[in-house]
Amino acid sequence: MKLSHLRTFVAIADHKGVARAAERLHLTQSAASRQISALESELGVLLFDRVGRRVQLTSEGEDLLRRSRRLLADADLIGERAHVLKGGQIGMLRISATSQVIENLLVSFLARYMKRHPGVEVRLFESGGTNQQKQLDGGEVHLAIMAAGDDRVCRWLLYPIHVLAVVPKTHRYAHRATLNITELSDEPLLLPNGEFGSRSWFDAACDVVGIRPRVLLESGAPQTLMSLAGLGYGIAIIPSNVQRLPRSVRGVPLVHRGHSIGRWSAIAWNPERYLAPYATQFMKELIAHVRRDYPGRDLTRRAPPLLKPKENIERLQTV
Repeated sequence: MKLSHLRTFVAIADHKGVARAAERLHLTQSAASRQISALESELGVLLFDRVGRRVQLTSEGEDLLRRSRRLLADADLIGERAHVLKGGQIGMLRISATSQVIENLLVSFLARYMKRHPGVEVRLFESGGTNQQKQLDGGEVHLAIMAAGDDRVCRWLLYPIHVLAVVPKTHRYAHRATLNITELSDEPLLLPNGEFGSRSWFDAACDVVGIRPRVLLESGAPQTLMSLAGLGYGIAIIPSNVQRLPRSVRGVPLVHRGHSIGRWSAIAWNPERYLAPYATQFMKELIAHVRRDYPGRDLTRRAPPLLKPKENIERLQTV
């Protein structure tokens, strides 16, 4: 059933004639009459009685007229809704990020974003590592804030994350600009657990230089590691995007052969799946946000710059 035929039906009923309805719809009278004939044939009922040049609704036509008005009103609403969706004003956006990123980046960003885009519902999924890639592959999330590394996804770069050694302010390493990872070979260490990307980067660097870390504690809570470091219990290894350091400690960037240990973070999406305009707008605003400031910026001013990977946005459908 064509909506255009229903519109012609309603117009003829409203104008009580084919001629005025056809003029209003920018149709010829013969075209309008053919549409009504086609609609009557499809429905299997007569909609109008023809009395000379005049038409009059049948009882079936009167009943279907009310329903046709409701159907056309709903169709108009769907069109308006689609227009709004296309304009990026309304919709649902599912985003995957680690608890660190949610706390240290998204909390401050979303406070303003939600005011600017009240029609976009943002749902956060706490996840990290390979789980984020699976979420993108399976369509569970639209976007993932993750370490740049997997070329199967498209991405825009956000900011660098360095690996820091956190020591008390009285420690002999406290006033160093950087710290070579080999200098940790005999130190008691407090490490993040395997859920943290920074742990895998640290472990990989240790393998390269051939040292076996002396681990006193593994934890999923960076604040716990830093508090213990402040007491002199050990040296905490944390990512630079922690929210804040305790006053009693300093964070020193770790390096190997003069190069920082860490990765760039990125906001990524699956190029095989449709990306709504409001998702693209979210990314653009987040990038503008981190260009002004990002977690850990003050902690890594003296660190050597991390190697910047290429961005991959060739297959973004909405740009």
